[in-house]
Amino acid sequence: MSEVILTDENFDQEVLQHKGVAMVDFWATWCGPCRMLGPVVEELAKEYAGKVKVCKLNTDDGSNTSAKYHITSIPTIIFFKDGEIVGQTIGLQSKAALQDKLNSLL
Repeated sequence: MSEVILTDENFDQEVLQHKGVAMVDFWATWCGPCRMLGPVVEELAKEYAGKVKVCKLNTDDGSNTSAKYHITSIPTIIFFKDGEIVGQTIGLQSKAALQDKLNSLL
């Protein structure tokens, strides 16, 4: 696994203090669409290694961060650039759609 696993404790350091593009997948183990998106996120982490920080936050384990970002539906992906939110998707996304968004941010 090449994604960064986030927690409430390391979110600020790993995402908000990161210079560059970060993609955060808010997910849960019990969420069917999240499990379908998981392999796509892992592929993107490998393809964009060194260019984009690809992260996953389990909403059950990171409830404070999930609440802070008003995550009410999962999977939700939030895109950050230099610690600022620059995009968001809700629901199952295609790999091509996520690639298009990442490419537009690089």
